[in-house]
Amino acid sequence: MTLVTRNKVKLVLALFIACGVVHFAIDKGQSIYENFDRISSYLDDDPLDSVLQNTATHPPENSASHFTLSQFSSETPNVHTETESMFNVTVTDEDEWMNQSYPFTLQNPKLEVCPLTPPGLVGPIRVFMDSPSMDALQKLYPYLERGGHGQPEECRSRHRVAIVVPYRDRDSHLRILLHNLHSFLTKQQLDYAIIIVEQIANQTFNRAKLMNVGFAEGMKLYPWECFIFHDVDLLPEDDRNLYSCPTIPRHMSVAIDKFNYKLPYTAIFGGISAMTVQQLRSINGFSNRYWGWGGEDDDLADRPRE
Repeated sequence: MTLVTRNKVKLVLALFIACGVVHFAIDKGQSIYENFDRISSYLDDDPLDSVLQNTATHPPENSASHFTLSQFSSETPNVHTETESMFNVTVTDEDEWMNQSYPFTLQNPKLEVCPLTPPGLVGPIRVFMDSPSMDALQKLYPYLERGGHGQPEECRSRHRVAIVVPYRDRDSHLRILLHNLHSFLTKQQLDYAIIIVEQIANQTFNRAKLMNVGFAEGMKLYPWECFIFHDVDLLPEDDRNLYSCPTIPRHMSVAIDKFNYKLPYTAIFGGISAMTVQQLRSINGFSNRYWGWGGEDDDLADRPRE
């Protein structure tokens, strides 16, 4: 599928077994974007309890704790106008979306809902540092639907989660990430897909715009409840760091080995962050104005406070 938008942005959606890939071209100059070589994150200090307290379950167990749009400002002064259409997505109730057609297969509504706490969690886990080929990944995870979509077979997941990974020229890191995430997310009994948004050509990297594109294209694939925006070089070390849908925006990479498992600054929201579809719509997503490395995640963190 090839699309051309008003500002000459080219998209090519190519679905593979291990992940969905969106190619994205922007008319800018040489890239100055850099990331760390290898970073891993995990939670400690009773992480599961704190994560479960900030988790919207499906079906809801406490409607009073659900997020409301009034908690976020509708003013988003630093967003280009074309982003507005990306986030103008109608979120339907379950009866309505169950009757719609999507490229990915919907869960069987007759299955029992999965337990609130996935039964197979162990805490600290092995981090795979090998980078299998895409063919090898398909053999390792044969249960995945074309496009990188996975869901539990034994129960109906409580969370429909899209993981968006902005990407360019990091092939080895990407295959390492896919190897770790598919194993990790399957244990958490999630209904999920990994969407890789690749910026093509020799242009300045725009991480924020790639994530906006990932949201817009991802919503065409499935009725996601939340999105997790994930750097390609961050690998989970503890399976109790649940990639579930939050009741409030959640920063998930709070302890990274590169920083001695400490936050570089208290307001950081980058690396891995989770938000519901409603939350993203209410703040109009990421600003498209951040070219090169950094700034877009801090801008996103400030938007709910405005």
